[in-house]
Parts: sequence; C-alpha cells; structure tokens
Amino acid sequence: MIGERLVEDMTDSERDRARRVDMILPALRAAAQEADRTATFPPGHVELLREAGLLGLVIPVEYGGLGGTLRDLAAATFAMGTACPSTALAFFFHNTSASRGLLPLEAIEAGLFTDDEIPVVRAFAEKVLTRMGTGSWLANFASESVKTAAANITIATTASKVDGGWVLEGEKSFGCATGVADFYLTSARLAGYDTAEGLATFFVPRDAVGVSTRAPWDGLGMRATANNGIRLDQVFVPEDEALTVPGAFTRMLTVSRGSFVGNQLAIAAAYLGCAQQVYHDTLEVTTRKTFADTGAPIASSPVHQVLIGEMTRQLETAYLWLRYQLAIETCDPPLKPKQEVFTQWRLGKGAVTEACFQVALGALKAGGTSAASMSGSAGRALRDLAMGLVMTFPAERGILEVARIRTDAEANQLFATAPNGTATSSGTSTSGTDTTSATEAVR
Repeated sequence: MIGERLVEDMTDSERDRARRVDMILPALRAAAQEADRTATFPPGHVELLREAGLLGLVIPVEYGGLGGTLRDLAAATFAMGTACPSTALAFFFHNTSASRGLLPLEAIEAGLFTDDEIPVVRAFAEKVLTRMGTGSWLANFASESVKTAAANITIATTASKVDGGWVLEGEKSFGCATGVADFYLTSARLAGYDTAEGLATFFVPRDAVGVSTRAPWDGLGMRATANNGIRLDQVFVPEDEALTVPGAFTRMLTVSRGSFVGNQLAIAAAYLGCAQQVYHDTLEVTTRKTFADTGAPIASSPVHQVLIGEMTRQLETAYLWLRYQLAIETCDPPLKPKQEVFTQWRLGKGAVTEACFQVALGALKAGGTSAASMSGSAGRALRDLAMGLVMTFPAERGILEVARIRTDAEANQLFATAPNGTATSSGTSTSGTDTTSATEAVR
C-alpha cells in the first residue's frame, strides 16, 4: 500500500481501506496534468471516490462509512498526493466536514449539552455523518476575506432567523469543491452575537437559490481544487438543516484530541506525497540517463550527488515530523496533553511544508532546463508545494505562536466573529490565515 510509506504500522483493516485508495490512483494520475493545465477539478473523480466508498472514509460504519480514523485519512491524502495533489487536497477538505458530526456527538457524551439541546445537536451531527457515509460530497466553507487581529479565522457571514429557518448573507473566499460538492457546509454568525459563541453551521445545497460562484481561482499550484469560493445572497436554509444552538460550535472544539485543526496533519500528508513522487521521479531520471562522454549515470556527478543527498535529508525530515505528529494525535492513551499537541503542530506544519518545498526545489535544480516546464514533474511539484508554504498558516506564524505560548502563555484564538456591519471583500483569498478555516478536526 502506498500509504504505508507514511503509516508504517497499518492494521489489517487499515490496509483494506488503503487498498481502496490505491485502486483509484491510476485514474487520478492519468487526469492530473490536464486538470492542472485547465485548473478544473475532474468531474469524474467525484463518482470515482464515491464508488470506492472513500467519501465515507472517516465515517463510522453505523452511518454507512468505512470506519477509518485520522491514520487512514493521512495515509489516503499522502497516497493521493503522489498521483494528483489537487485531488488529495479537495478530498481532505471533504473529510474535514466529518468533524461537524463526530465532535458534537463526543461533546454530548462528555456532558457539554443540556437535555433540551441534545436532540437538536444529535440530529444535525448524525445528518452530517449519514450524508457523508452514503456518498454525499461536502465542501467546508468557513474562511472569509475579513480579518481580525486576535484570531486566525473571522466569520462575517450572517444568519438571520425567519419563519421556518434562517437566511444567510455573505461571501466565502476559499473552499475546495466549489460547484462540485453536493452540499456546502457553511459557517455563519447568528444575529445578535459578537463572539464565537454565536457561530453556527448550515447545510447549503450546491444549487440553492441565492448561491453563486466567485470568479475562477487562478492559483499558482493546486489548481484543480475548485477553490473559487461562493457568494450567499439571501439564501434560505430550513431549521432542520442547521445547527444553531448558541455555543455548540465552541463546546465541540473542547473535545478534539489536539486542537480543532488537529487533523491538519492530513493536509500536510498530501504535500508530503507530492514531495515523495517528485523525489522518485528525479531519482529515476538521473539514474537512467547517462553522460554522452563517460556513460555514467547523471546522478553520479558531484553536483547531483549533493542535490539528491539534500533532497533525501529534507524528505526524511518531513516524514519524521509528520509521523511524530500522527503518533501524538492518535495514540491511546495520549502521550501528551492537548496544549502540547497543539504547540507541536504549530511547529510541525511549517517544518513539513518547508522541507517538502525544498525537495521540489532540488528536483528543479537536478533536472536543469528540461525540468523547468509548467507540465513537468518538477515544475508542477514546485508550484503545488509552494502552496503548502501559505496553506493554513505559514511557518513563521507557527513559530511566532509557539514563542508566545512558551513565553506569554497565550496564542491567537482560532475563531472570531466580525463586528456588525463589516463588509466582505470580493478578492480571492491567498494568505495563510484565509485558508485556515477550511480545515476542521477529524479524530
């Protein structure tokens, strides 16, 4: 199994799920170059993933899923990253939606909801899990262009109560599978609230009245993820398609294993898969091709030996960080307290993505001008892995937050709401903080 390169101690059931992933990799690989060129998510991939049962990868069996965990998700995004990083990223964001089902149920078990709240919370959570388990693609839309200094994610989209439901108004700047997913799982702030206690979640059908797609995203890399974003103009959502219990959002965060964005290691796994593939391609080319005058492999030259040695070091560095993070987020009993797991990830994300980018940079140098093409292995990997430097948050932000945690015992909040009357920007999100909110926790 390709995923065993990352998750080396797979169980038999994990191998069975990984086998499903391996079966679709040839199709992902065959479509990857054209998808990158046209910046479009291959429509056939939705059915491909659905038929393989992978849209329910991390959904419990009782809801129709495969019963996988964060280990399965990391292995899957890694494997997909070796074939088509864009598909791996879009698939990751679909799976983050499971947190809106898994975490509320855990919060109920932890006694965080009242008897009156439990039926509403449970019904919404089970609807999320059932839809994913039976093959619906969910896109997670939380991120917006609005910023506040105190938090990574600021929600300005509003939800106003009307007869029979809610009306949403706002704009989401980033979210994979725009125009592809069956439902947009959308975060908004309830009218009358000015803190994260007022954050709520809504099912918005892709073709709902008032939903429109923003301008196409002309990304540097990860171009086939359908990251356009959406506009919501007086979109009506029925009462039973929403979780609007005040404080439900923040209460469910408290039961995640590491942090609400703890499953972000699976997004880094997609980048590691991409780095592994370009490393493999570089070795294959430089050991197969020979110098015309000596007949020796190109890889034997001193320059290439240095480049390949450094690529190897960077690749192994990424593996070590990611495997350690996966261990501390999934081991039972826990090795570290929640705050330490969170702190470790703030460092680890940057370490992994910076190392992966260096692998692609080495591939570019090793390939010379013949590798410096938009469609070649090195060129595509360099662009895709450059996105890892800013996706979720850049390494510098993680270092800063760790320093603050260690010296001042404080860090930025994860979520905040925008002041009343804040207007959203129509520009496409490109900064690291914009993209943070698209990732949610899957334990």
